[in-house]
Amino acid sequence: MKVTEHLDAAQGRTLISFEILPPLKGKGINALWEHLDPLMEYKPAFINVTYHRSESMFKRKSDGTFDKVEVRKRPGTVGICAAVQNRYAVDAVAHLICGGFSKQETEDALIDLNFLGIDNVLVLRGDAPKNEAIFEPQPGGHKYAIDLLAQVQRMNSGLYLEEDLKSPVKTNFCIGVAGYPEKHFEAPNLKTDLQFLKAKVDAGACYVTTQMFFDNQKYFAYVDACRAAGINVPIIPGLKPLTTKKQLSIIPRTFHVDIPEALSEAVLRCKTDADVEQVGTEWMLQQSKELKAAGVPVLHYYTLGKPHVVSNVVKELV
Repeated sequence: MKVTEHLDAAQGRTLISFEILPPLKGKGINALWEHLDPLMEYKPAFINVTYHRSESMFKRKSDGTFDKVEVRKRPGTVGICAAVQNRYAVDAVAHLICGGFSKQETEDALIDLNFLGIDNVLVLRGDAPKNEAIFEPQPGGHKYAIDLLAQVQRMNSGLYLEEDLKSPVKTNFCIGVAGYPEKHFEAPNLKTDLQFLKAKVDAGACYVTTQMFFDNQKYFAYVDACRAAGINVPIIPGLKPLTTKKQLSIIPRTFHVDIPEALSEAVLRCKTDADVEQVGTEWMLQQSKELKAAGVPVLHYYTLGKPHVVSNVVKELV
């Protein structure tokens, strides 16, 4: 089923979904099952699987010089989506990114997803590599998420990169895009950010999943601003637990989101990470309860190595 079909079938009931990372290169899939198995009792409507670009590394040669090599640390998104659907009979949402991939590589991934019966994708531009300050597209790739979205839409219309294909199969992907309640860090202001988002919705995006936030009022204000801008698709809130003191600086720096004073002060009073985890769990539980009471379509949890924290929250909701 498509994400939109799940939302329609829910008839106003708030659904649950999870987001996972592919295992690091060389790791087995059992670690992923150990991560997901305890969460399956909460009957998620779908599971997102992130996509990761290659990173540049320098390896020393015997003569003392260095070779620049490209390494993907977390491959396997397409295969993991198929494995998730096969193991759990739960729909998977494959992330697709511009960074690090050509249009041909994107088309190949979409063909594989279509073969495997995976009909949900979340299209993203992606971030610049860690060693680069500015995002640059892959040669032969897309610069913006809306261009990637357009490629998916063309395949939904039976238009592939090779124009001389005979009777090409039309794909049927449900396309999601990202939203930023505190605006995308590269956007000059929220109004401009919403203009870009509306352009993606007008181009065929079926729903929006937000960046994490820790203040529900920012999500509610964002939804109101989206509606005022003519963006009327479902807007799914993304939630992540705070579990260590280090995250007080890492999360704002990495994801460009604010942490409320009350939460940061509570974390700073903690003596151990176990105490922080308890504070973070209670905060996310209260966020979830308020969002559910407000009738959000889905509570989308970024599990990111902390499935037990998410489990402790969700079990209080179902």
